[in-house]
Amino acid sequence: MSQKKTKAKITSPENIKALKKIMSLFFKESKFKFIFIVFLVLFSGFVGILPSIFLKILIDEYIIPMMQMANPSFAPLFKLLSIFGLIYFAGVSATFIYSRMMINISENILKDLRSNLFRHMEFFPISYFDNRSHGDIMSVYTNDISTLQQLMTNTIPGLLSSIVTLVAVIVAMIITSPVLFIVVIVSVIVLLYTLNNVGGKSSEYYFKLQQSLGKQNGFVEETIDGQKVIKVFSHEENIIKDFEKINTELAKNTTLANRYSLFLLPIVFNIGNLQYAFLAIIGGLFAINGSFGITIGTIASYLQLSKVFSGPIRNISQQMNMVASALGGSIRIFDMLDVEKEIDDGFVELISARYDQDNNLVEVLEESEDSFKAWKNTKTGEIKKLRGEIIFDHVSFSYDGKNTVLHDISIHAKPGQKIALVGETGAGKTTITNLLNRFYEIDSGKITYDGIDIKDIKKKDLRSSLGIVLQDINLFTGSINYNLAYGVGKIDQEEIIDSAKKSQAHDFISLLPDGYDTMISGTNLDISQGQAQLLSIARTEIYDPAVLILDEATSSIDSRTEKLVQDSMDQVMKGRTSFVIAHRLSTVKNSDAIIVLSKGRIIERGNHEELLEQKGVYYKLYTGGFEDN
Repeated sequence: MSQKKTKAKITSPENIKALKKIMSLFFKESKFKFIFIVFLVLFSGFVGILPSIFLKILIDEYIIPMMQMANPSFAPLFKLLSIFGLIYFAGVSATFIYSRMMINISENILKDLRSNLFRHMEFFPISYFDNRSHGDIMSVYTNDISTLQQLMTNTIPGLLSSIVTLVAVIVAMIITSPVLFIVVIVSVIVLLYTLNNVGGKSSEYYFKLQQSLGKQNGFVEETIDGQKVIKVFSHEENIIKDFEKINTELAKNTTLANRYSLFLLPIVFNIGNLQYAFLAIIGGLFAINGSFGITIGTIASYLQLSKVFSGPIRNISQQMNMVASALGGSIRIFDMLDVEKEIDDGFVELISARYDQDNNLVEVLEESEDSFKAWKNTKTGEIKKLRGEIIFDHVSFSYDGKNTVLHDISIHAKPGQKIALVGETGAGKTTITNLLNRFYEIDSGKITYDGIDIKDIKKKDLRSSLGIVLQDINLFTGSINYNLAYGVGKIDQEEIIDSAKKSQAHDFISLLPDGYDTMISGTNLDISQGQAQLLSIARTEIYDPAVLILDEATSSIDSRTEKLVQDSMDQVMKGRTSFVIAHRLSTVKNSDAIIVLSKGRIIERGNHEELLEQKGVYYKLYTGGFEDN
């Protein structure tokens, strides 16, 4: 997430920008509803100051005159009380209505915001996830959204009501006595200065708090995932010390954020008390001397207005910590929404077509059992049958634009060939397959797929023609049927079973309690590692890719299961161009070509027999006891 530092002002550009975006969400959700809410808030705020105005009228025009009458009539007084009673009831009703409406609007906004955030995230480049911990990203969906939810449902309505009441009180004070309002102006200046500076410091530390919380979440997630490694290396005490550092940082930022926010309440309270005292003293002196038209009713009304004036100020100061926290969280949310999506300027797409025996196009199809995948150039209308020929033409690449990790890579995989990539860890094997998927863009050179530059192919269509089986198995919570048909859409059960048989997964699936309807968890599989890998291979078979990538697919399973998985992969690779990354050289002996990589460069290439005859690096790896024969 963004690591930029917020300035120690509640009115800093970052906070103002975030607040504008939050308010724009209300107008986007329902402009007319929000305007109606504002009207109700204005009305409710106006009603809130009526008791103070009513007090002056009651004393000066009713009580004092009635005290001077021998037989006073109470009918006008009852009429006045009835009118104000109805107005108060209308004010309470307005508060109830706008509160209900605000909750509904806020929840709809947050629902859409979460959906937009998730939808937007799904189109982020892979590099975004490489550079951020998953726990920190999750913190945006949980902690940051939660603070924004509190702001929208509780704080903003309260702030609007307080601001409206405050403005109404100020107007009433000016109309009632401009002279006494001078005392109020002084206190307002002091209050605004306090809110901006002390509240701004709170905002700064609440932003740091959100960052620290995301950092801690990422660390905890990483620790939970690596518990076995931690215990094997007896690293518990070290990991506890690392956590304590992060936890101390979080506690420090939380303490400072709350310290500055809690400073506000006693400061505002005491400023309000001083204002009340000065108004009573100065107003009393003016009333005694009859100066500036100030009466007893004026003083009573003004003192009441002073109390009302202090109320919204206190409410605003109490809400400042929530505002600061929400602004810090919303900055992280909007930063994530501002991340640029993957750039895709491709114009060649994948379609289904039928060809005759001479490989001539017969017709373009939506879907058909006897159809073949084909490329269609949307600019020229040209259609070519998908064959699976991959060429890396002098490709160089760096992740950061500075340190080159692949140097002048040239590989030609003909349709249906099996290409093995071998070499030490970090040699660049997986990077090559990542470039084929366009997870990253190359620095120089060219990669073509059936003679088409992959930059011209729409990423969705390019990736849908590629199948990947990884060392780290990614299954999702749901039934086995759901996992096997993942990303395919509608498919017959017979096709699923047929693909499972080809990948040798059918036998163990049939023995499960509910067969293909058996539910599994993506994070806590109830099947073995080998069985999970067979499901992964079956899923790829169902997807029917033209090119297959197998990245260390057997490295995490035992030798007995490896034979079963290897046989399954051999079935799936038939008729498909395949790139195989394997640490066991015995699994790549039958490859059409073996590429030996070292430090991002191709140092040897050839088939198994040719490389053994060269007696180079491959020969040493194969015969040096590091691999099984």
